[in-house]
Amino acid sequence: MASLTQARRVVIKIGSALLVDRNAGDLRQKWLVSLAEDVAWLKSFGIDVVIVSSGSIALGRGVLNLSAADLPLEQSQAAAAVGQIRLARAYEEGLAPHGITTAQVLVTLDDSANRRRYLNSRATLEQLLGMGVVPIVNENDTIATDEIRFGDNDRLAAQIAATVGADQLVLLSDVDGFYSANPALDPAARRFDLIDRITPEIEAMAGDAGSGLSKGGMKTKLMAAKIAIAAGCTMAITEGSVLHPLRALGNGAAATWFTADTDPQAARKRWIAAMKPKGTVSLDAGAIAALKAGKSLLPAGVAAISGGFQRGDAVAITDSDGHTLGHGLARYTAEEATRILGRKSHEIEAVLGYPARAALIHRDDMAL
Repeated sequence: MASLTQARRVVIKIGSALLVDRNAGDLRQKWLVSLAEDVAWLKSFGIDVVIVSSGSIALGRGVLNLSAADLPLEQSQAAAAVGQIRLARAYEEGLAPHGITTAQVLVTLDDSANRRRYLNSRATLEQLLGMGVVPIVNENDTIATDEIRFGDNDRLAAQIAATVGADQLVLLSDVDGFYSANPALDPAARRFDLIDRITPEIEAMAGDAGSGLSKGGMKTKLMAAKIAIAAGCTMAITEGSVLHPLRALGNGAAATWFTADTDPQAARKRWIAAMKPKGTVSLDAGAIAALKAGKSLLPAGVAAISGGFQRGDAVAITDSDGHTLGHGLARYTAEEATRILGRKSHEIEAVLGYPARAALIHRDDMAL
């Protein structure tokens, strides 16, 4: 079993049904206070925490006195616009007494599907986590339509876990794990404590959502598990409605753990190595030595550029003789990279006309 307190970075997914009282249409304040205490407890172990939270539409619905039934798109987006302010403020007020700063990060499916946006999101989240901030991530329901929606926060949480290189993802649910059948309907249903491989038999056991506020079900949780495992992230499904749900999980509460067979860094390197390069960057001897020492690739060490790659595209990294050293994700377009080729970091802004990142390829985006 994974140990929550031994994680390096944890993503916690919180559904609307846990956060919002369905009848009152308002926050479950006592539960939120207990969750904030749990987050502070995790951070006391030096663990980075990201929260992926539903609730903006549910909160906005209550403020605007909208129907409890499914809303038309325009009303859902209006409710989200009203609710997002309240959701962000609730987390800010809940975590501030523990000396924890929060940040609101709104995303759509486009932000993970588009590599340029993906790199921007990753860089921003890494910066926030490096400063000790707890990002509160939610789908940007005020602008998202069906074609650019994740559709459920289980998969969004898994994608965020992959983006930030989390080693654990916790889905706080209305059940205490993955069962062979719906335990509310089948008294013989059994919970799996550990799943090390998602087989067709496991997939056949998944049901659909049961909550009036939740859009996810066990099918979406299995989809999330696949994303997480591929990214080297262990995932847990556990009962979230109790007070202090994270501390309960840390103390051995009932849960289903989906195990990953690699770690996040190795999984990311494997993903980058498998990508088809859109261009090539050729390095001088000094840059090659720096890369072997674990450094990022700076423009000063690049001898030549070829290809028509865009920011976020994979490129081949070669020596001056054309031997491939590895692959990496470019932080500049080919045109920009050519302009700053051989330049020192402090010269980049003057050449491009705008401030930019020092590395052409960051060491975290490189597989040698």
